[in-house]
Order: sequence, then C-alpha cells, then structure tokens
Amino acid sequence: MQVTDAFKDIIQSHLTGVANTDSNFAKSFANPEKKIEDCITYILNTVKSSGKMGFADDEIFGMAMHYYDEEKIDVGKPINGKVVVNRSIEKPAATEKTVQQMKVKKPIKKDETIISKNQLTMF
Repeated sequence: MQVTDAFKDIIQSHLTGVANTDSNFAKSFANPEKKIEDCITYILNTVKSSGKMGFADDEIFGMAMHYYDEEKIDVGKPINGKVVVNRSIEKPAATEKTVQQMKVKKPIKKDETIISKNQLTMF
C-alpha cells in the first residue's frame, strides 16, 4: 500500500496532538507494537467495508484513535488505493526577505500589455 505523505502526516499530527492533551490516549499511542502504517491500513479497510465514498475528518481521526485504543485489532490486508486529502499542509511562514521581494515589482504602465511567449492573442 502506498499512501500519500500528506495523509499520513495529518493523521500522525492529529494523534500526537491528542496524546499531548489526553494522558489516557498517550499511553495507548506510546504502544511500541502499534505503527502508523498499520493504522492507515486499518482506516482504509474500515472505509472500504463501510461502502461510503466520503468521510468527515472526525470520523477518520476516530478510526485512527480506535486503532491505538484497542489492544488487539485486525488491521486487514494492505489496500492499493488513492486517498484524497481536503486540507492544506502548513507551509513555513514567509521570511522578511521573501516579503520584500514580493513587494518589489515593476509597476505596469497603463498602456503596457504583458504577453507571454506562449500566450496566443486575438489581435
């Protein structure tokens, strides 16, 4: 099974956040026999068996937490599939230099047109 790093990172980040605020879950999450890859396999098999095509974030996060909370759980067989992530990954904040570079642009004169060499014109 090949999952996007974005999906795995979002699940891992959420679980880490919950473990930081919930000491009971932190114990389950620290179990050395539990792996994020098996968690993802469990989620995909649970989604597949439901027959639904879309899920709320909380439903997926709940499946992930359930995987870690259960002492013994059947994760199922690896699934080849595509996971669509509908949220953006945090990007590093722009540095002051980057902000200044974005601000310094040549002003466009009123009569000046910008045409890319690959752009077609009708006139």
